[in-house]
Amino acid sequence: MSAAQQVPRARMGGHSPQSVRMGLDKPQDFKGTIAKVLRYLKPYRPHLVFVGIFAIASTLFNVFGPKVLSLATTEIFEGSAARLAGTGGIDFSVVANILLATLALYLCSSACGFIQSWIMAGVSQDISYSLRRDIEAKIDRMPFSYFERNSTGDVLSRITNDIDTLGQTLSQGITTLITSLITFFGVLAMMLYISPLLTLVSLVMVPIAALLVRFVVSKSQKYYRAQQELLGTINATVEETFSGHLVVRAFSQEERTIEGFDSSNSTLYQAAWKSQFITSLMMPIMNFVSNAGYVLVAILGGMLALQRVITVGDIQAFVQYVREFTRPIQQLSQVANVLQSMAAAAERVFAFLDEEEISDAKESKELGRVRGKVEFRHVQFSYEKDKPVIKDFNATIEPGQTVALVGLTGAGKTTMVKLLMRFYDVDGGAIVLDGCDIREIDRSTLREQFAMVLQETWLFSGSIRENIRYGKLDATDEEVEEAAKAARAHWFISTLPGAYDFEINEDATNISAGQRQLITIARASLSNRSMLNLDEATS
Repeated sequence: MSAAQQVPRARMGGHSPQSVRMGLDKPQDFKGTIAKVLRYLKPYRPHLVFVGIFAIASTLFNVFGPKVLSLATTEIFEGSAARLAGTGGIDFSVVANILLATLALYLCSSACGFIQSWIMAGVSQDISYSLRRDIEAKIDRMPFSYFERNSTGDVLSRITNDIDTLGQTLSQGITTLITSLITFFGVLAMMLYISPLLTLVSLVMVPIAALLVRFVVSKSQKYYRAQQELLGTINATVEETFSGHLVVRAFSQEERTIEGFDSSNSTLYQAAWKSQFITSLMMPIMNFVSNAGYVLVAILGGMLALQRVITVGDIQAFVQYVREFTRPIQQLSQVANVLQSMAAAAERVFAFLDEEEISDAKESKELGRVRGKVEFRHVQFSYEKDKPVIKDFNATIEPGQTVALVGLTGAGKTTMVKLLMRFYDVDGGAIVLDGCDIREIDRSTLREQFAMVLQETWLFSGSIRENIRYGKLDATDEEVEEAAKAARAHWFISTLPGAYDFEINEDATNISAGQRQLITIARASLSNRSMLNLDEATS
């Protein structure tokens, strides 16, 4: 009985759109996910400190720019007025010095901004690298059942799309968050310094903007999560359709496959459209709030200038600060949305990393030299609880003995092989190798004793020689050819262009199914293990 018959698998195209939509309204664990991201950032605290220092410096230099520039505006205005009154003129040397000081401020701001962006880019890529490395290691510790329950495309989406989203957000989001906060408070301080009254008028618009931002973020959150989920579904559809395109065509299922893809794609379109549309409302809303504040400041500022409460240069600087004051609010609102997208992606990545792992005995027994006596003692097993597949199976295979398991499709032949290789552990009884329960042996150590030919032939892109040598990486060319001869594969390999250097394509479709099977048998033969499992009748 094959595992595919026992464990429900995702249909072609992964999860149905309906099943995906069922989970979209569940609240996202935003705080928990961010806490996990911060744990990954912990080793980079010194880098983040420097990022913070340079980000603050860059922002402060930028904040002081309008105030310094306002001195030049005031000098030109007052000099012009004095010239008209015949009492003086414009001191261009003073103006030149002010402009040079302003230029220096902005150059320093740009330099600090460049450094903090460079450091943060390195940190974000290191995090992405670490996550990919951890997922790769996690895959080796995952139970076999996980990959039978979940589509390959969804797993690939977590490694590619979700980690890329996480890395890009870290690179841009953290620095934007720091600079926006510093800009907000820095600009606020300069506005209060110039005119508390004008500042009060400007601040009236902040609660309005905050309420609007909060409303938009709350509406867009679930659609960002849906978008990440559905990207996994689309990837699964594409990956499985390309992998099984011959089967799809052989059974004339093109239209059904296209319908399934269109359904998933349509659902993704709706989620992506809604998330982007709602997010796009942010800019018009903030622009309206900004322009309304600007009009009020312009009217009141003009009145104060006429009363000589503030200078013309201060009005010019204050107008710049009003525009700068709304910009960090806009950026913070955008960061909020980006963080939602990052949290949705990170949640999927960490959900995979938090999956249950296979466990081995804390102290694995050493096998020593394996003789190859295998005993099945009252073995019981089920893929699903209360649905037993194997009940009280007993058998003994002596060293050097060849045993064939014969039965109808679904009788449990492949299941016995998977239990022997510890892809699954028995529910009851024991499988004993040379007198040792295999559950007391480390999985990798156990599997090193077996060579295996699977029902599904797996070959990678590369030469035939490289595919055979996969069974023993340090094998010589002569050993590879001897293994091919033993598997009766040498004759057809010799007829191919380049013989053993013939390149197998990605899907191994440029050789026949029987030839693929012979190459896998040659690979198993080359490994020269103590025991050989042939999970295929023709082999």
